[in-house]
Amino acid sequence: MAEDNSNKAVRSGIWYVISNVLIRAVGIITAPLYTRLLTTSETGFANNFNNYVSIFYVITGLCLIYSVGRARLDYKGRSFDGYMSAIQGLSSLFGLALFIGVAICMPRDGMLGYNRLIVLILFAYMCLYPSIDYMQYKLRFEYRYKENIAISIFITVATVVLSVLLILLMPEDKGFAKILGTVIPSALMAFVCYMVLLRNGRRMADINAWKYALRIGIPMIPHGLAMILLARIDVSMISNMCDYSAVGLYTSGYTIGTLLMFVVNAIGNAWVPLFNERLDAGDIDAIRRDNKILMEAGCFMTVCFIAVSPEFVKLLYAKPYWESMWVVAPVALGTLCQYFYTNYVNAELFYKKTALIALNSCIAAGINIVLNYIFIMRYGYIAAAYTTLAGYFILMILHYMATTYLLRKRIYNDGYYFIILIITMAAGIGLCALYGTIVPRYALAAGVVIVLAWIWRRDIQSFMQMLRSGRRIS
Repeated sequence: MAEDNSNKAVRSGIWYVISNVLIRAVGIITAPLYTRLLTTSETGFANNFNNYVSIFYVITGLCLIYSVGRARLDYKGRSFDGYMSAIQGLSSLFGLALFIGVAICMPRDGMLGYNRLIVLILFAYMCLYPSIDYMQYKLRFEYRYKENIAISIFITVATVVLSVLLILLMPEDKGFAKILGTVIPSALMAFVCYMVLLRNGRRMADINAWKYALRIGIPMIPHGLAMILLARIDVSMISNMCDYSAVGLYTSGYTIGTLLMFVVNAIGNAWVPLFNERLDAGDIDAIRRDNKILMEAGCFMTVCFIAVSPEFVKLLYAKPYWESMWVVAPVALGTLCQYFYTNYVNAELFYKKTALIALNSCIAAGINIVLNYIFIMRYGYIAAAYTTLAGYFILMILHYMATTYLLRKRIYNDGYYFIILIITMAAGIGLCALYGTIVPRYALAAGVVIVLAWIWRRDIQSFMQMLRSGRRIS
């Protein structure tokens, strides 16, 4: 069984990476289309709705999703289906209560900068939207990557097609059309996921399951809000301390920098189910062996990504936006820090110590705000990328300390992880300093890659063998 699940984890990881890259490619390809169909004001109107979805999802979903990985081990067989159905029932009932409360108390002219209709759509959407995550998490922990990827592809393609169609059909209200084009496909898929989970689990309420999920989920609400703050406070502070031109440059560079996230997140998501099973079985050696290779792969990809980023920026953006290339490297390194600290978050979730996760996230968000205030005013918008990197690095240290000294669990090769992360950060910043050149930058990148490839040659061979055959890393 362990061998079989290891093979499934490898195959799912490969396909998650491929699908995430393709889905992100759709977003990149269609971005120029939206810029021609929508004004900047209409784009902001629609994107702000998406921001509210992210914020209210943390609250209406009660962060019950974080309980799924551990529940997969504690609730076996059919009882896991019942657990998923029950927590879905809890979050949808809570979302419905909020919807009714908002409908009763909302002013006649609306709230949050939107009219009553859009606000009601937002909160009605929140009643169903978590079911997509419930289904995808369930599929992930059952290694059913084909169905999982199909859901993501349907939502992505349907959103693009319907959004463009509605924008063309509603030229007098294109911002609202874009919102509908985003909400309708996801709402339809959420309804399908809701009914499938309910049919399989056959229950809406289970007090024991609710207590189990709430103990893990509720402490994660501050974490979710803090992570949103950590990721998005930069833009607000730049707009207040610099100007909208700086915001445009920063967000353009930030978008490129986070492309790496779609790859490393896919790898990390495929790893979590296998990690939980091995930790539950006490197989620490297997965790250390395989996770070490995954972390090295993340460092390797980050160096290569940072090296080619200036050409990528110039390919995608007009010349006035080329300055945003200086944001890419620190954002990519921040993504790598997230990739590393997720290891410790996975352990904290396994041991159900979610209060530690929330505390660390709040501390890191607070530090990031202070650093932004100090350095954006002095050095401009590019400083925000480095303060974000500092925030994620600090967050990694906090999670490491929580796992090692509070939980007293030593699962990973911690010293080695810090060494390779610091080396990668130094190489990344060095490459960023050479963004104005081509030959010296690629020479440095080639040197770093060659050295790393030599040092990690055995691990690279194992990694390539894993990609070719799907066999267990050895």
